[in-house]
Amino acid sequence: MYKVYGIPNCDTVKKATTWLKTNGVDFEFHNYKTDGITKEKIEEWLKFFPLDRVVNKASTTYKGLSDEEKEALSSPETAIPIIIANTSLIKRPVIEDQKIEMLGFDASKYSEFFKD
Repeated sequence: MYKVYGIPNCDTVKKATTWLKTNGVDFEFHNYKTDGITKEKIEEWLKFFPLDRVVNKASTTYKGLSDEEKEALSSPETAIPIIIANTSLIKRPVIEDQKIEMLGFDASKYSEFFKD
């Protein structure tokens, strides 16, 4: 079963979970806001995706960070504590199974990836 990480009120997460439900893909939802995220989970994601893909620089949260915090997001060591404190910085959704599978939402990529 897939695990979808995100925030339920995020439009992109809504599109992704609607697509998954419509296409019969079983998943469990992990809400960053209520369930948080661990340092270990972020480190795992960073093995599959570069930091600049994991951090959503288009987010309102990113835009509200200080210049020092934005600069700290250039290195995993300094970025992880900021990401944990500001989970809305994470590109959404992250979808995984036994390993990281998808980051973000693209219907055509989902159709290809989740086909039988």
